[in-house]
This record gives sequence, structure tokens and C-alpha cells, in this order.
Amino acid sequence: MALKRSNVKVLIVNTFDRGGAANACKRLHLGLLEAGVESKVLLKNKQNNWSQSFILPPKSTPPSLNEKLKTKVIRILKGVKLYPIKPEKQKPGIPFLQKRSEKLEMYSFPHSNYDITQSPLYQQADIINLHWVANFLDYKSFFLKNTKPVVWTLHDMNPFLGIDHYAEKYIGMDTHGEPISRSISKEESKINRDFADLKKDCIEQIENLTVITPSRWLAAEASKSEAFKGRNVKVIPYGLDDIVFAPRDQKTSREILNLPLDKKIILFVADSVVNNRKGFSYLEKTLEEFQTEKILLCAVGSNVKLRSNDNLIELGEIKDDRLMSVVYSAADVFVIPSLIDNLPNTVLESIMCGTPVIGFPVGGIPDMIDHGKNGLLAEEISVKSLVKILKEFLDNPEVFDRKEIRRAAKEKYKGKVQAKKYMELFNEILKA
Repeated sequence: MALKRSNVKVLIVNTFDRGGAANACKRLHLGLLEAGVESKVLLKNKQNNWSQSFILPPKSTPPSLNEKLKTKVIRILKGVKLYPIKPEKQKPGIPFLQKRSEKLEMYSFPHSNYDITQSPLYQQADIINLHWVANFLDYKSFFLKNTKPVVWTLHDMNPFLGIDHYAEKYIGMDTHGEPISRSISKEESKINRDFADLKKDCIEQIENLTVITPSRWLAAEASKSEAFKGRNVKVIPYGLDDIVFAPRDQKTSREILNLPLDKKIILFVADSVVNNRKGFSYLEKTLEEFQTEKILLCAVGSNVKLRSNDNLIELGEIKDDRLMSVVYSAADVFVIPSLIDNLPNTVLESIMCGTPVIGFPVGGIPDMIDHGKNGLLAEEISVKSLVKILKEFLDNPEVFDRKEIRRAAKEKYKGKVQAKKYMELFNEILKA
């Protein structure tokens, strides 16, 4: 069955319509619509007005014991932000929660009170494209009942881990600027193993499954996992709207944001500035080594007020993509000190605006940073390494050609490039 622009029906499934994974999901959806694919999005929670997006109501049947446990856990989480749980809000009777560090990324269980296969949108679709489906996809019911080809776009490691969303090795930074290794309790290890086995057993029930990862790193991790070992795993990077994310005049951008014209501006962007995995503490400590009167750190993100600093400006949470392109254009460099990450949208956004990037050599970040051309990669995760690479940039900022950074980014990450690759994949699947 060949893919035809006019009648192929793709159902994209995602838990939320906000956040990094949701942004990537939306960009693919809009790209497919523009290319003529009949794409629809099924959501658990909807706050924005995406074209052709719909909410799935929960099942009316009484929830199982596992579903009740999962519901109790979710109530502890901070709404749609889903960031680490504070110790005082942990519930008794769930031992692993009591020992899990508040610095870690969120966790989720593979149970839910939702049956995606009962949605009319599921029944009408030719292909199901799962995305970030934590707390939405009920593994047991979905993989038992599913009769459609499934393309699963991974945005983190959760689909093949137990309850974690990233296999975080580090949990903070010591006084020397080195990462502190994470210690995992026996209870947490057992829970992770048990749920990883459950996921594997559920996923084994489906034959027509293609796994898509935005980065080569995540593809390698998925391919060696028990859940996806031997499966068809392909890499398709995220795509961006190159009209929205475009270079703006730096002087004008700074004037719009009321930023000084005579300083080097270093930009940090994350949904949550205090998320341990995003590594903001490494950047803060790094900047202590520089003449701060010549440098200004701009932080974009939510959740908490940072410590008072004359050379730090908090721009808060910015939801408008066009305004974000102004922010990237105002900066001299974007620094992403993530300790583990997939293919961060922020890096793509920065280089699409022509702004060079500095980061640690982790996850999918080396996929995007072409060392010496559109940014610089530190040698390792440490403040010492970040100080060295930032000094190299500040000593020779003219090395980076912002027009060339933009040109190369468009060639690889333009939204139409991503949509075309997905269309080719759908064509291949439906022909089989």
C-alpha cells in the first residue's frame, strides 16, 4: 500500500501539548499537515490550541490496583511540569519514593486508566505514531489490543527503562566542580528491573514496530535494550520552522530585551533552571572563574528564583518561539551543560538562529555541535573542562560564522526535511 498525500491517516499520541517533547511532536505534526498527510494528535492533557488535536477521556471501568497506585503517585507530581518530588510530599507506603533523590528527573509507571485503542481516531488511523506517552499509554492493554503499524518516536529513555526517564549517572556536583555519582537503592533497582521486564513483555506482542530516535546516542541505547533489541531502529532528527527560528540583528535584539550592548552574553535555556540533569550549577561555578563585569549570564526557564547576582538576568519562562529567536540572536553563545540529554530542541533553535553552542559531550549533543564550526564541545563533564572551552570561545568569538551556522542548520534540521523522512518511512511501512 503506497503512501498517498491525500488519504494517509497518521495518529500522533502524546501525553501533553507543552514541554520539550511536546514542542518536537507539534513541529512534526504541523510539518506532516503541510506536506499533505492527514495527521491528528491524541492527548491526555490539552492546554494549547494545536490544529487537529484531541483529548482522550479515561476509561469508565473501575481502575485496577496498579492504576490506583499510579494515580496516587501522579498526585504527588507537580502538575504538567513533572519535576522531582520534594521529600516532604512523598507518601508513606511506597518505599522507593522515600529514598529517591529530589534531584533526579521524573519517573513514571507503565499503567494508566486510558485505552488508546478505543478512540475513534485510533480506529481510523493507518499508522500510530507514539511520542512521549508517560502516564498515558497503558502498556498491557495497548500492545495486547493494537492492530496497527506503530512508529514510536522516543524523546527519552523511559520506553525501555523501568520507571526512570533517563539513566542518570550523576546527582549533583562536588566542591571541585566534578560530578557526584548516583547511588541506587536495592528497592529502586528492583522496581526498575520489574517494570523494564513488564514493558519488554508487552512490547514483544507487537510485530509491526519501528523505533525512531532523534539522536544516534538514543538509537544506540534503544538498540541494546531488552525492549527494543533486534527491532528496526532509525534516526530521524527533530525539525524546526526556519522562518520562526531565524537570525535577528543582535543590537536590535538586545534593545528589545533591554540587555547591554557592551557585554558578552552567555545564554542558558531549560524548562526548569533547577533541573539537576540540565547542569546549571556547572555553568554558575564556571562563570566564577571569569571577569564577570565583561560577561552577562541570561537564564530562560521557570520554577525558582536564582541567587542574587549583578551579572545574571533571569528572563523567566518564554513560551513564544519568535521571542525566543530574539533571545538566541541577542546572545554571543548558548551554553548547554546537560549531564545527559537526547537531542535538545534548544541547541537546534540556537544554531538555526546562527548562535554558536557550547556543551558537554553527552547524549545527542555531539550530533548537533560540529566542533569548531557551530560551537565547541568540552572534553568531559566538569567545571574545569567547561572553563577551558568557554575561555577558548571568548578569546576567539570571531571564529564562528553565524551565517554559515544558520545555513548548515537549515540543511539538516529544517522542518520539511524531517517531515519528508517520516513520509518516506510511512510509505515504506504501508508498502510492506
